[in-house]
This record gives sequence, C-alpha cells and structure tokens, in this order.
Amino acid sequence: MKLVFCSIIVLISTLQAGAQGYRERSTVSFHSQNKEMVQASSSSFFALANPQWKFKTGGKIFSTPAIQRDRVFIGSEDGFLYCLNAQTGNLQWKFKTGGAIHSSPAIFNNIVCFGSFDGTYYALDFETGVLRWKFSTEGEKKMGDTAYWGMKPAGMYMEDPWDCFLSSPVVSESSNDQVVYFGSSDGNLYAVNTNNGSLRWKFKANGSIHSSPLVNNERIYFGSWDTYFYALDAQTGQLIWKFGTGTNTGMAGIQASATIDSGVVYFGARDAHLYALNAANGNLVWKYDAGNAWIVGSAVIHHDVLLAGTSDSYLLLALDKKTGEEKFRFKTNGYVFGTPAIYNNTVYFGDFTGKMYAVDLASAGQRWNSLSTSARKKYASTVLKNDSLNYAHAARYKDLSFYENNIKAMDALYFLGSIVSSPRVYKGLLFFGSADGYVYAINLKEKKQGS
Repeated sequence: MKLVFCSIIVLISTLQAGAQGYRERSTVSFHSQNKEMVQASSSSFFALANPQWKFKTGGKIFSTPAIQRDRVFIGSEDGFLYCLNAQTGNLQWKFKTGGAIHSSPAIFNNIVCFGSFDGTYYALDFETGVLRWKFSTEGEKKMGDTAYWGMKPAGMYMEDPWDCFLSSPVVSESSNDQVVYFGSSDGNLYAVNTNNGSLRWKFKANGSIHSSPLVNNERIYFGSWDTYFYALDAQTGQLIWKFGTGTNTGMAGIQASATIDSGVVYFGARDAHLYALNAANGNLVWKYDAGNAWIVGSAVIHHDVLLAGTSDSYLLLALDKKTGEEKFRFKTNGYVFGTPAIYNNTVYFGDFTGKMYAVDLASAGQRWNSLSTSARKKYASTVLKNDSLNYAHAARYKDLSFYENNIKAMDALYFLGSIVSSPRVYKGLLFFGSADGYVYAINLKEKKQGS
C-alpha cells in the first residue's frame, strides 16, 4: 500500500534560512487587488521583544494558556495544571492529575476547568487550586489504529503522532444555569452542570472528539475524527444537522475547532480544506483548498479577513471571510498547528520548529518579526535543514514506512521546542507554551512604520 502520509509529510519543500529580528522581505505573496492593504498600512505594529519571564514545567506543553486577573493557567504533559503570576511567572499553585494535559483551561465562576488523558475533566478553585468537582469520561486517548495508515510492523497498534490535542471545555452563559461542554475520545460530546459536574446530556458521534465545541445562539458546533461536523441543540443535545468532509486515508478527520461570524460557521479539516457553512442549516457557503496540507488549528476573524494555519505548506493563510478568496499567504519554517492570536492589527502564531511570529496584517504580512524558543536556538542546526522543517531529514532518512522511525522523527522535532500551544495576549505580554516544557511571557513592542 502506498502510504499517503509519505506524500503529505515527508515530501516537504524547504525554505531559505531565516534570521531573527524585524524584517521586510519576500516571505509573503499577495494578489494585486490587495495592494491597498500595504498602502493603507497602519503606523505601527506590535513586534515580539524580549521575554519578560519563562517558567519550566516537567513536560511538553500543548495546552493553550487561559489568563484572568493576572493569573496564567496552563497544562503540561507532566500531568500538572499550573497557575502562574502573569507579571512575574511565579508559581501560585499546581494541581496533579493522572495523565498528560493537552486540553486548554476554561475559567468561569471562580473555577478553572480542563481535561486530562487520565479520562477526567476537573474543576478547580481559581484562587487555591482545590478540587471542586470532577467528571469521568469513558477514557481519553490519541487517535490510532492497528498498522495505522499501513505502517509497519503489521498487527501493532499505533497512535497518530500528529493528534496533539484533547477537547477543551467551553461554558455557555446564555441559560439560567451555566453548562460546560467538552468532547471526548470516547466519541461523546458532554454537557455538564458547572456547579457540581453532574451530567445534563451527552451526544454520541462515530469517532473521537478532540476539537473544542463552539457555543452560539443556543447551538453547539464541533467536528469529530469521524469526518463529520455537527450542530446540536445546546439545551437538549439533539442533532440539528451534520456536514461530511473528506475520507481519504491520511487526509480525514476534524481536529480544528470552529469559529462563527454573521451566521456563518468556519472550520478546517485534515482533508486539506477550510469550510464556511451556513450556521442555520449546514449548507456550504464556500470551501478553500489548501492543497496537501491539513488545517489543524482554529481560524480567527479580523474585520473581513479569516486567518488560519496549515501543516505541510507551512502557511498562515489570509482569506476573504465572505468568499474564501485568498488575500495573502505568509510562509513559515514548519507546520502551523496552533490558533493565531490578534492584538492591535498584529497576528501572532507559532510553528513546529519552535519559532513564534508577529505579522503586521495592515501590510499584508510584509512587516513581521520572530522569536525562537530556547530549545530551537540550541538544536536548530542539527534537527532542521536550511533552518526549516524537513521530515525526512529529522528522521535521519530512515524508512518512514516503519512507525518507530516516525516517532523518532517527531521526538527530534520536539527537541526544537515546537510551538503547538496557541498564543494569548494579556496586558502587553504574549503568553504561550512550548514542547521544550517552558511557558513564555514575551513583551510586545510597538514599532512605528519605517522603524
């Protein structure tokens, strides 16, 4: 069997070597009709400056930070949820679970809620980290199968090396009594009472749900590894509609969470498409073909522009939200799995090589700068090829039809401090986690046009 993953991951084009610091150079392509975006460039954008602090955990970080009242909450593969002071990085408290934490926290009613690979969703006291309640699913695991994608050896169960996230909880505040929603590897979308963790209802899909639900106008929207995108009634859990995406081996499933604007719901899929659907009935408005690249992170909307990252093409895409027409694309050095953050017309996002980017949207991406994780600075020369991700090079050109060699390649990439965690901005600081185990707080510095 010809392995699809070899074409979407191994056969990767490389980039020219990049340097740190503020740039204006040709990493961007944009259509001629969008030149007015450059001409109308704002007088400044907020570039990445020096770290204000960094905090070391005991494991890789895939969780995205939640920030409120000068507290940063983030999970780690070491099984701890950490509460840090946002200004100093000092540890306020930490809570131990029985598994890695790839879910991102939600904050409500002085409670912090998140999920762990131990099969439990926890609700902790905001101030103290004391357990308020917990809810057990039927078990959490990565996507996988026997001889996954035809890899060797035959008969061996293999986890998907690129299934990086668990579903993150989302709270609805539209009802009299609040409900927290989250998906599970057991295929259920759960609705749980925020006060005590009791089950309100659950909906069964035909595959794991690792995307995070979107709550809007008394509806729940989410995607599943079964390749379907669902809309449910938020009060009852009853199915309203579902929409099918691609099913080809290696190019199937939905990891990305959805966003919604003006009655249109947007989400990306592993079938290399970004979809815009009518939120009321699930009808297709438009879809964008990303070539041979998955869309794993969630899209965000800034004015009339939809922004999303891609895997194998290493892009940040900027699309017209109404038509799906590409406005510009910005090339990075590796997979972009996280969800971008936007602050003052600047978009921030990380890549798998351990580089965080700040891109000026008003310039259609012509003005930008970047910052490398500590691990990237140390290991880039040995892991990367010409400063860019090359999967075959990371695998030391070993036979990638064997599962073991893919795992070794991924471990090599994680040495770079891959940024899979999505960034968040709070009080002039950019926060994110890294596979090097650090939580970073980066100062944002206003740069005037021409500086």
